[in-house]
Amino acid sequence: MSTKPALKEPAFRRAEPDARRASLIEACARVLAREGVAGASVRAIALEAGVSPGLMGHYFAGIDALVAATYAHVEARVSEALDAAVAGAGPSPRARLDAFVTASFAPPVASGELLATWIAFWSLVRSRADIARQHDEQYAAFRARLEALLGECGMARARLRHAAIAITALVDGLWLELCLSPEAFSAIEAGEIARSALDALLGQPPYLDSSVNSTR
Repeated sequence: MSTKPALKEPAFRRAEPDARRASLIEACARVLAREGVAGASVRAIALEAGVSPGLMGHYFAGIDALVAATYAHVEARVSEALDAAVAGAGPSPRARLDAFVTASFAPPVASGELLATWIAFWSLVRSRADIARQHDEQYAAFRARLEALLGECGMARARLRHAAIAITALVDGLWLELCLSPEAFSAIEAGEIARSALDALLGQPPYLDSSVNSTR
């Protein structure tokens, strides 16, 4: 007696729960950016996602769980952008370091909408232990990656931690002002400032913009 092969579940059915969950996370990010934490209600997010409020309960235990998942999702998007910049910089340790640092000044990281979303998350750091933990882990991972790249450029191990803290603070400040006041200075200028700081920390000649004509 021949047996029929078992029917496979259609791929679209398997993917649907993940796609619906992702759409809720994306909707939550948009609502946080537009309305802030106070406006990020179950009803507002469901409306943004085009689903019924009751459906959110199938994917998240509550609004707090959805916000935490959204934080992790946004953080992952930023990390992917930084990793892509480093991967595209080639094998040179200094080029990889420069790419990692300056990627924060270009889309999708340098974005007013992303800044608004981060502000919503930051407002929860003091009141929610899970968001505070995610915040600490995110910045620790950024600094650890920066330390590794600085080490590859020859910086002494004893100097790595303080150097990474200093560059992280510089990048954060430039990124923040670039998102808030994009007319104040350009992403190119932000990159020049960051690279000059790296030159100073690495004991290298000052960074010079090759697009500027030198005097003879």
